[in-house]
Parts: sequence; C-alpha cells; structure tokens
Amino acid sequence: MRSNGDQEITVLTRQLHALTEVAKTLTSPLELPDLLHAVMDKIIGVLDPAELGVIMLWDQSAGLFRSETSFGFEEEILNEMGLRAGESITGKVFDEGQARLIKTPEEVAANMADMREANRSIMARALGYDELPICTVAAPLSVVNRKYGVLVLETLHGPAVFTEADLPFVQTIADLVALAIDRASLEAKADAIREAQQAERLRSEVMATLSHQLRMPLSSIKGYTTALLLEEVEWEKEKRIEFLRLVEKECDGMQTMITELLDSALIDVGQLSIERQPLRLQHLAREVTAEIQHHAPNHRPIVDFPADFPIIDADPRWIKQVFRNIIDNAIKYSPTGGLVVIRGEVRPTDVVVSIADQGVGISPEDLIPLFEKYFRVKSHTGLHLTGTGLGLPVARAIVEAHGGRIWAESKVGQGTTLWFSLPRPIVTESDDVD
Repeated sequence: MRSNGDQEITVLTRQLHALTEVAKTLTSPLELPDLLHAVMDKIIGVLDPAELGVIMLWDQSAGLFRSETSFGFEEEILNEMGLRAGESITGKVFDEGQARLIKTPEEVAANMADMREANRSIMARALGYDELPICTVAAPLSVVNRKYGVLVLETLHGPAVFTEADLPFVQTIADLVALAIDRASLEAKADAIREAQQAERLRSEVMATLSHQLRMPLSSIKGYTTALLLEEVEWEKEKRIEFLRLVEKECDGMQTMITELLDSALIDVGQLSIERQPLRLQHLAREVTAEIQHHAPNHRPIVDFPADFPIIDADPRWIKQVFRNIIDNAIKYSPTGGLVVIRGEVRPTDVVVSIADQGVGISPEDLIPLFEKYFRVKSHTGLHLTGTGLGLPVARAIVEAHGGRIWAESKVGQGTTLWFSLPRPIVTESDDVD
C-alpha cells in the first residue's frame, strides 16, 4: 500500500500537471468563450469530484450573473439563467471574495435556498432532472480590485468529494482564468479606444474637408448672386442664365454632401428603416440617370436591362439613393465624360446591377477600403475631387439591409465597375399555379 506521503505527492503531481495544462490552454490563440470552454474541459478532466462545472460572469449592464461556459449542463438552457447579486452560492462567493467549500447536501441546499424559483427551474432543465449537488467548491474570479465572476465546481453523486485540500488548487485555477478574462477585457478596451480615436480622427478630417468644400460653393454662390444684384451692371440674358446654372450646380453639390451625412447618421443610430414594395429597378435607374445627366452633359448614360427582368421587393427611396451614390461616384471619377453603363442581370436567387464608367480607375490598394466610411480614393491624375467619403459606405449599408451585397472591380486608366445584388422574391408553387 502507498503511504499518505506517497498519495500526497501523487495528488500534488496531478495538480501541478493540471495547472500546467490549464496555463497552456489559457495562452492559446482562442477567443475568450472558446478559451474558457477549453479550460473547463481541462478542469473536469483532472478533478475527480468535479461532475458539474460552470463559470458565471457578472454582467454589469444587466445586473446579473450569466453562464459563460459550463460542463454537465445543457448550455443553451443554462444561458437563460440570471443570478442577482448575492443570490445562491455564486452571489455569496462573489461578495465575499474568497473560495468556499460546501461539504454536505444540507449545506448546499441552505446556500441555494435563496435562489429564485425561475432559476431553480432553469438549472433543473439544464441538468435534466431536479437534484441538488452533494458537494460544491466555488472560487471568485478577480484580479486586484477587478471582479469578474465565480468558478463553481460541483459533485452530483460521488463517491469522490471535494475537501479543504482542494481549495488552494481551485483558487489557483480561478486566478489563472481571471487573468485570462482580465487580459481579454483590457485588450477589448484598448481596441475600443483605438477604434474610437481612429473614428474621431476620421470625423475630424472629414469635417475639416467638408467645411472647406462647403465654403467653396458658398463663396461661388455668394459671388454669382452678388454680381447678379449689381444695379450698375445690366447682364445679358445668356450671362444671367449661366450664373444661375452655376449657382444651381453648386447647390446640388452641397445637397449631395449633406444628404450623405444625414443618411450616414441614420445608419449609425440604427434608423435605416426598410419599407419594401414591388419595384422595377430599370425604372429607378432611368429616373436617376435623367436627374444626373442634367448636371453632367458630358456623360452618356446607357440603361440596359433584359425584358424579363423581375420585379424586386425593395424600398424605392433607399435603392434610388444607392443608384444616385454609385452613379455620382462614376461621374466624379470620369471627369472628361464618357459612357456610364447600367446593366441588369438575372440569376436564380438574386438580381445583379452593374454600373461601369470610363474614368480614371482605382488602384488595387484603394479597392479594399473602398466601402469604408470617410475613405476617399486618391486621384492618380492630380484632379481634386470633392466629397465626404460616405456615398459608397451608405450604399453598402442600404444594399446589405436588403439582404444583398456590393463589390467593385477597377483598373487604373480603364474605369471602374460597381455591382450590387438584391435577392429575388421567393416564388411558391401556388404562385406558379396562379
């Protein structure tokens, strides 16, 4: 027979091996939920008394403890449970800030007596039957003064049960888990700060650009209207019409920029409301090209849709804005004029619209961020192009809200083609009979 000393050495060796395995798992490049799930599997595999296990994390926004990962439970059901502060074993250990061993079924029942009936029912369904553990060990997950939750391990049937000797080991595992959660939390905060700083920098840049671009047409409008109001000058009719058309052109440019900003703001706050109705895309394409051609006489639009092009369920206001944004972009990047070809293609489950220009084109490195907010393509011709960098991102958001997608291909000096797809209505057998 082994002596007590040999048994203790064996236990310590197993625990050291377990800690090594847990530490190795925690350094793996997994997302936090997968990481914690892998750690739970390791813990259950090396601790004989652990027949059930759960990591409960405190959700500050909801004011509840939620299951992040578990073992021995039906996770989808257990995820319905939300423990209040101080409720059951989890709440008590979290408040106390130190590991606890609950040795007997009676002590377990006493510590769970304040669990709300709804949570007790969820736990029973997640377990498969209504039975309380006979022994529980729970350790807080905290780093310095940052408290994240509780690691709970339970014995359901035995014969092996937790002892006081298991407490330091379980707390050490809990500390390692807490460090992983803390690292993920700090990284998420750092990422959020970087994203916020980047977004703020981009906003500042676009506002500076926009204010400059608005000042230019306003100066022109002011100059033309001041000239027209000069009493000492008798302008010929042709010159007056020329000035008024220039004023109109500058106003249209400002209206486009303001519309893009407003549409982007609606999307940012989740107010992109889609009201679908039967729609013929070819009619919208012709309406938009007629509007834009008035301001771009050097461009020749061609609308080419097959005769059997189907009716699509979409929001006419927003899809018209998609056409405007893309065609406006095509005209902007083909300053010398040329064809702008809008084609429709029918596929089994969706339709695709392409808009091709004969402009300056886009370099491969600029195609990747083309649909990101505030990104503006660099002109390889040295041409100064006005804009907010929001037209194509807004178009993408609208298309994706309809269940479609948008993409682009281009070659420098040879023009650009943008495509967007929209799903076709599902046709049932009864529709075919009708």
